[in-house]
Amino acid sequence: MKTVILCGGRGTRIRDVDDGIPKPMVPIGDMPILLHLIKYYSHWGHKDFVLCLGYLGNVIRDFFLNYDVHTQDITVALESRKQLHYHSDHSASRWQITMAETGIDTMTGGRVKRIQKYVSGDDHFMLTYGDGLGTIDLDKLVAYHKSHGKILTVSGVRPPSRFGELRINTKGLVTAFNEKPQVSEGRISGGFFVCRKDIFKYLNNRADLVFEQEPIQRMVRDKQVMVYKHDGFWQPMDTYRDYKYLNDLVEKKQAPWVVWK
Repeated sequence: MKTVILCGGRGTRIRDVDDGIPKPMVPIGDMPILLHLIKYYSHWGHKDFVLCLGYLGNVIRDFFLNYDVHTQDITVALESRKQLHYHSDHSASRWQITMAETGIDTMTGGRVKRIQKYVSGDDHFMLTYGDGLGTIDLDKLVAYHKSHGKILTVSGVRPPSRFGELRINTKGLVTAFNEKPQVSEGRISGGFFVCRKDIFKYLNNRADLVFEQEPIQRMVRDKQVMVYKHDGFWQPMDTYRDYKYLNDLVEKKQAPWVVWK
């Protein structure tokens, strides 16, 4: 099943991070958050990707066109036409990545419509944002999507709280502090969508078409949206605090989404 990743928005500027890179290329550990997503989907057997490019899309193009140069140790033989020798193997050789220009200022709905030709041969495809990580079981997600027959499945997650959670005993002594507790009530869309190809009936090429507004609202009215409930880890990268938190998890080797070898 092909995986479409929205990579074109201008996004939120994150303090102390290079303004010359698009948000999906912001590093988490030693690789861009986009590569974390690709490795996660690939772990579940989904190795065919369509990237919806826009703002600073040339940075993403350069990264994948020169993937080995960016990700491996290299020996350069300068005396023989600069022959290169790469020192490590990786699973990227099994990936197929289509980088589609969808417009600098195009909104999410227009971006998805503009890559229709790259998924038109499939009955279903996956769709997610290029700036959020989670531990969604993609096998169960796809199975659930195919079981109900509706057009769209959205992963419903419990958002992390913006504030630390204090656990206090009866004497006022703090017994635990959780920096990123999950909200126990209510769910939000965490991305990690699965779509039937009929979704394109609800989309058009308008640059201002926001996927999460008119198209999804129309599908909801038509009873064509189902939610896959995910209670595990999910974390967007919207602020510097989010960026620091995700990097800290990787540095401490406690990143739950890092399931690949």
